[in-house]
Amino acid sequence: METSCQGSSIMWFFKDRGFDDTSIHDMSKKCKRLEGIDREKASENWDYLKSIGIQERKLPTVIGKCPKILTLDLHEKLVPMVQCLATLGTKPKEVASAITKFPHILLHSLEEKLCPLLAFFEALGAPEKQLGKMILLNPRVISYSIESKLSQTVDFLSSLGLSRNGAIGKVMVKHPFIMGYSVDKRLLPTSEFLRSLGLTEAQLQRVAMNYPEVLCRDADKVLRPKVTYLRSCGFNSNQIAALVGGYPLVLIKSEANSLGPRIKFLEQVMGRQIEEVAEYPKFFRHGLKKTLESRQKLLKQKGVRCTLSEMLDCNQKKFRLKFGIV
Repeated sequence: METSCQGSSIMWFFKDRGFDDTSIHDMSKKCKRLEGIDREKASENWDYLKSIGIQERKLPTVIGKCPKILTLDLHEKLVPMVQCLATLGTKPKEVASAITKFPHILLHSLEEKLCPLLAFFEALGAPEKQLGKMILLNPRVISYSIESKLSQTVDFLSSLGLSRNGAIGKVMVKHPFIMGYSVDKRLLPTSEFLRSLGLTEAQLQRVAMNYPEVLCRDADKVLRPKVTYLRSCGFNSNQIAALVGGYPLVLIKSEANSLGPRIKFLEQVMGRQIEEVAEYPKFFRHGLKKTLESRQKLLKQKGVRCTLSEMLDCNQKKFRLKFGIV
């Protein structure tokens, strides 16, 4: 009878906070212990989450994703975890934002999960200030296994020649999304594809250090079609290797919105050959209207002819000084 009353009580707790029957049923399937908790305990945890800065309108989504939060002991589990997370951040709302993104972070153990994770990254030379920020911005990282997940990523980056004494830690903290990808199914095949294009080991290291988002893309679905597109534009194999080695993001830029319009402008307006782009791959980095069109217009007015590098490899102030434009 007591359990039945508790079940009814918690049902009204959810109803009072805007949950419908379907949502309540789904939460009960996710967490069997929900039916056994009393309304007072659930209210206490709910109010605490609100007090740390989670917006009330977002609380139903947070609890819907992870209803087990309402069953946790407030003073032994919730408060200590939130206080620990608060030491990682510098802004008041960072912890609330992290919990909203990944509510399951509150289920993990300080001693068994968070502390070993911090020690793991620190041993790799990850800067302490960036480490806290990384975990709060990407709280899902706390759910990754050090042995079966993170260590594999470290071994992969090490195989590319990155140092375990600083470089790998910096990459993982600066670009945490790389940890979400499988080494065998994504990172390794993509690195092999880049090698097949002619990238040197030094260039691969540069991709890993500065453009890891390229390593995270599917070689067959994203990168290979982009290479085919570049070939259709007239670039040969050596030029494609130079393009990718010099500006790896060329492989993930949009054909319709980025590459195509720039190549068209280069050939039809600037009157240049694509060979020049192979010599200066960062051409694709510059804004079409803000930089390419405006500088081309100024150079044409002055009757100046120069290389793409001379035209683009400087800020606007230096550009004007270089070509005597007042």
